[in-house]
Amino acid sequence: MLNTQLDARRTLPAMDQILRWSAIDALADQYGQILIKNVVNQQLALLRAARRPCEPDLFVVSIERALHQLLSPSLRKVFNCTGTVLHTNLGRAPLPEEAVQAMCDVARGASNLEFDLDKGKRGDRDSHVEAWLCRLTGAEAATVVNNNAAAVLLTLNTLAKGKEVLVSRGELVEIGGAFRVPDIMRRAQAKLHEVGTTNRTHRRDFEEAIGARTAMLMTIHTSNYVIEGFTASVPEHQLADSAHAHGLPYAVDLGSGSLIDMRQWGLPYEPTPMDSLRNGADLVTFSGDKLLGGPQAGIIVGKRELIDKLKKNPLKRALRCDKLTLAALEAVLRLYASPEALSQRLPALRWLSRPQSDIAAQAQRLLPIIQRWTGNFAQVSSIEVMGQIGSGSLPVERLPSQAIALSPPGPGRSANRQLLALQRALLDMSIPIVGRIHDGQLLLDLRCLDEEELLIKQFIQPLTT
Repeated sequence: MLNTQLDARRTLPAMDQILRWSAIDALADQYGQILIKNVVNQQLALLRAARRPCEPDLFVVSIERALHQLLSPSLRKVFNCTGTVLHTNLGRAPLPEEAVQAMCDVARGASNLEFDLDKGKRGDRDSHVEAWLCRLTGAEAATVVNNNAAAVLLTLNTLAKGKEVLVSRGELVEIGGAFRVPDIMRRAQAKLHEVGTTNRTHRRDFEEAIGARTAMLMTIHTSNYVIEGFTASVPEHQLADSAHAHGLPYAVDLGSGSLIDMRQWGLPYEPTPMDSLRNGADLVTFSGDKLLGGPQAGIIVGKRELIDKLKKNPLKRALRCDKLTLAALEAVLRLYASPEALSQRLPALRWLSRPQSDIAAQAQRLLPIIQRWTGNFAQVSSIEVMGQIGSGSLPVERLPSQAIALSPPGPGRSANRQLLALQRALLDMSIPIVGRIHDGQLLLDLRCLDEEELLIKQFIQPLTT
């Protein structure tokens, strides 16, 4: 047996010989010699490690399969059937077509990213969005960086480097990926000064903590948790008054930061940058890719004097947005000029405000199609579920929705294996379908499903494994 395995390895064809095969030569013409040699080497190494002979027909198939896997994009379109609308792992807010087109337009060639067409000289890339941000929020000035954590980092490093920032102990949040506010403070070279207690902080706590080393007072919106019961927090206008009485700036990190009152669509209220500015905040930071419905960005609005300081910080260049982000953000901000049409033109808001009855009707249309696909592998039903906004927005609020529930017929461990097999089959589709497992069922929440016909095409071939 050992001699047979050694003989198999010794009889593997040489690279030059394989490259002369007509099928491999055709692949080399299509993909290039360098790539083909690399893949052939990898496949030969696999045969050598497995002590298997080289069968030409199977070897060519393995080369084609390896090329397909290698050249397929890693970042792919998926169907979000998790029930979380702004899902961080799935890319958060979907962009409206206007934003996608704007990105394509500037991606294809040169653009006036940092060129003032009116003056015929170098310009400021923030100018493409600053006027819109000021118009929509009422701020004196604005700047944009690559995400909201960067916005907070830049604010702290610019205004509080080497000094103290007063923050309520109950606002020291940890966001996704174990990213904590105290860590941002340290990286910004600012010293965190906690005031109050976890559940109750009063204005006097801030007043007593203000000292010679205090650089700024700050409120951090607790976007991913809620403290209930015996609680107290200091209103923004009171903190602004305390800060200004001592000649200090007051900053508010909203996290999500909606630009509209969500209640008009039957959604819970979320604090807006306009609220904080009216309450006396000097700077407000918030995200572009959450409730605003745009691309990933960190937006800072507020007093011109402070914004100018932020722009002069060398970190601003390191954290700045590229032309695609700015193009998309500008296009999204323009949509806010007609707020009455937002629920139709902004995908994230359309999904959030979608009636449960509409989702239930869609579930009834899909039910027989998915049942035919699963065959005897699962029982399929339409059930009422509760989804969520996601990305730290309104953490305790739930959205009534409808889901297709796939329930394996087997008992115990067998059912769990079947459930995971069903999940794997959905993830292996040409456009992966991402659902969630809950209470022994695989749920496909349909709140975010726009492309119904495209989803249906996924279920043409019956499930076989």
